[in-house]
Amino acid sequence: MNENSSSIALSAKNVYKVFGKKPQEAVRRLKSGTSRSELAGHATAAVIDVSFEVKKGEIFVVMGLSGSGKSTLIRMLNGLWEATSGEVIVDGTSITGITPAKLRQVRSEKISMVFQHFALLPHRTVLDNVAYGAELRGVPRSEREKRAREIIELVGLAGNEQKLPDQLSGGMQQRVGLGRALAADTDILLMDEAFSALDPLIRREMQEQLLELQERFGKTIIFITHDLNEAMFLGDRIAVMRDGRVVQIGTPEDILTDPANDYVEQFVQDVDRARVLTAGNVMERPISVVAEGAGPRTALRAMRDTYSSAVYVVGRDRTLRGIVRDRDAIKLVQKGESSLASIIRPVPQAVSVDDVLLDLFVPAIESEVPLAVTDDRSRLVGVIPRVTLLAALGPGTTATGELTIPQQAVPTTVIDELLASGETDAAPAVHGSDPKEVH
Repeated sequence: MNENSSSIALSAKNVYKVFGKKPQEAVRRLKSGTSRSELAGHATAAVIDVSFEVKKGEIFVVMGLSGSGKSTLIRMLNGLWEATSGEVIVDGTSITGITPAKLRQVRSEKISMVFQHFALLPHRTVLDNVAYGAELRGVPRSEREKRAREIIELVGLAGNEQKLPDQLSGGMQQRVGLGRALAADTDILLMDEAFSALDPLIRREMQEQLLELQERFGKTIIFITHDLNEAMFLGDRIAVMRDGRVVQIGTPEDILTDPANDYVEQFVQDVDRARVLTAGNVMERPISVVAEGAGPRTALRAMRDTYSSAVYVVGRDRTLRGIVRDRDAIKLVQKGESSLASIIRPVPQAVSVDDVLLDLFVPAIESEVPLAVTDDRSRLVGVIPRVTLLAALGPGTTATGELTIPQQAVPTTVIDELLASGETDAAPAVHGSDPKEVH
């Protein structure tokens, strides 16, 4: 925990929650090494020595099976339950042991909550439900209703302002709950299994809308779920809980590709990796690359050394300029030309570093060469051979290896003969180097 404190929205420090007789004695025993099961019959240790920090603007997912302690934990994060030991800090203010009045103020100003079963006020309209948090803070009616109408439109409920909750579907009711939390205008949203009561298609829609709203509002979201695919889809980081303890905290890619123990590994073995991993996670260093000013002999040499049928061409700033095929380079050598300019073709397929693997299969099938991966400035940052894409979908497999583009390449003996028949191009090759080394 070494983040700058100004960037931390919420933190838990060595938090315990024990139910039953003599909870402090139970905490002392847990700290001395007593297991959770050994307390059975005397006390229930729901949360054991949990510590983490949630950065401002991130979606932090707490994931675990039933009984793991995740729902108990979220209730401590907004003070519904006080920690038996340890401390919860919200935006620099400890909520452990504070007065009820101060706690109400923190909840009103800092934290909103979205519940699994909606928790709407049944006799209030959609408009009044969404405006409720602002009403509790004393915001004038005209102002809070204006804000509520804006939020209602954003969550896709325009036209339903005067309906009562029981006139809405489950998905629409959850949109009201989400809208109410957003209209409260707090910096932190706590979401306890918020989408688990919804049908799968509606659930996916709500997940996607949450990400869209997060992009717009930049809230700090702590999301509780037992669904691994949901955690992987939503989370910037994920905390995996088991038997009251956090067993691993990491990005979705960390959890998926480097599980901390056998429990996490078994937990993630059935995850839809194609929806989680991105091109940036599996790409390899591009080694069949030449500079824009290189000549055909340099390009052929790079192809020979990397057993490739083509090379990518990059500019001085690593911008991807195009691709050169072996047959085209051979024709230039035979003509005695020294510039590649006339045979640089557009890259048939290029993908973004942030594209998920699910979106790469069609481009990979259609491309005769490994997919070029570019960043937001169109710079070549990696390549993905088809075999690497397939290997990345296997459990526990990471992308390693070298670039291979053997499809129908000109035999290396032909290239060797051509290279031996003349001088090397003056312009430098960059194959075997990271493109950022091109000057």
